[in-house]
Amino acid sequence: MDDEQLADLHRFLAEYHRKLAKDAVLDVIQQYHSDLAQRLADEAALIPRRTAIAQLEASVAGHRADFEHERERADRLMAELLQATAEATAAREATARLEGEVAVLRTRARTDSSIDQTERRLGQLAATLVDADRKAARG
Repeated sequence: MDDEQLADLHRFLAEYHRKLAKDAVLDVIQQYHSDLAQRLADEAALIPRRTAIAQLEASVAGHRADFEHERERADRLMAELLQATAEATAAREATARLEGEVAVLRTRARTDSSIDQTERRLGQLAATLVDADRKAARG
């Protein structure tokens, strides 16, 4: 029996008890059937509402699951964004530092007659570049 049939049955019983109350001779019997008819009519009105509430609760549960999934996804994306921002900042800082070292080497090469010192500094710069590249690859 579905909810609509159950509500119809309650309405039918409410009408039946209203008729019994109307036909009753004793006040006690009349009051009993009137009260029962009212409770059955109230229940008939509540059945579709309960069904709608159950359907809404099921829908809410589905939406809540979707929300939780999307929130977890957003949290993961935010963590990735923060990691990428930190890596980009570190790369900019390394680039600025290396550009400064290259500028110093160029200046020394123009003013300094010591080729050995410049070559040593270029070797250190190359090692620094390799080290920075390895750190970025491990990232």
